[in-house]
Amino acid sequence: MSGPPPEYITRIAKIGEELGIRADYAAQRQLPLQLEAVELNSIGLDDAGRDCLLTPAAGAAWQNMRTRALAYGIELVPLSGFRSVDRQTEIIRGKLALGESIDEILKSIAAPGYSEHHSGRAIDIGARDALPLEEVFATTPAYAWLSRHGAHFGFRMSYPRNNRHGFVYEPWHWCWQG
Repeated sequence: MSGPPPEYITRIAKIGEELGIRADYAAQRQLPLQLEAVELNSIGLDDAGRDCLLTPAAGAAWQNMRTRALAYGIELVPLSGFRSVDRQTEIIRGKLALGESIDEILKSIAAPGYSEHHSGRAIDIGARDALPLEEVFATTPAYAWLSRHGAHFGFRMSYPRNNRHGFVYEPWHWCWQG
């Protein structure tokens, strides 16, 4: 199995340097480089009415999981799926423009090239009865259902409390492992 193409590694390093991200970021945070998914399918609209994309396998697992949850009266709301390196960079630049420090930003968002969203296997999940992308999601029936059943569909929560990657607790961020 070959690693990431050298041009991708160079591109990610250049973006990191431009954003002021330390060269040892990935090693310090124990984050693997994530290649951008090539084949993506729509799983429907997210909470903002945008097309939400996942890889075909992750999308099929999501649809099965969402259907099963609905059978139990639980609605799982897709908030965000695939996100390109360029979009990740744009989000960070926007936060920097608002005066946030890169160290603070990187507590809640991965550096470009290191987000599981690039892989097309990660999905942020919400519930109609909770603000999106907030810890309160962990108090919802949707989260309780995901915690009990997500693994049966190949999904795991990536960033629990005190995770080794140094991210804030993200009960909404789940990644399909297959």
